[in-house]
Amino acid sequence: MKRSTALAAIVLGLLVAFGATPAMAADPSDREVDPAVAAMLEEVPGGIVIDATRAVWPDLGMELQIVGASSISARTVGGCATGKTCAFSLASLGGSILSFSSCSVNAVPASFVTRSAANARTSGYMQARNGSSVLATIYAGNWSNVSGTVTNLRCVL
Repeated sequence: MKRSTALAAIVLGLLVAFGATPAMAADPSDREVDPAVAAMLEEVPGGIVIDATRAVWPDLGMELQIVGASSISARTVGGCATGKTCAFSLASLGGSILSFSSCSVNAVPASFVTRSAANARTSGYMQARNGSSVLATIYAGNWSNVSGTVTNLRCVL
């Protein structure tokens, strides 16, 4: 019995050791990623590819998630994780999600078109802005459709 347990532990250890590969610095040329992810990686340095449809920028507290056409649906603020502010590529919280964990003025890269935004924080408000012009104000736990070009999301405690 001890021998089979030890063998199972060794096999599991080898699977974990060789099966787990660290995320590499984002270079869209060395793996197939969604074109929108590739464009964002080129525009904003420091991104790390998570998989073909997701990338993160740890230093910016930013994450891009591409949602395929087959899974696009209306969402509630629950699509934007608790504590984050999010921009969505489609109206009514649909499409791809660009999220920010820091409460500050977060730049929305030009390659990401924002049509709705959500504030999943527990207090304060956020503004979807073009430069310093406010396009929409969204209070904690709410969302709004946005018209115009969003260049930044401003979070206010």
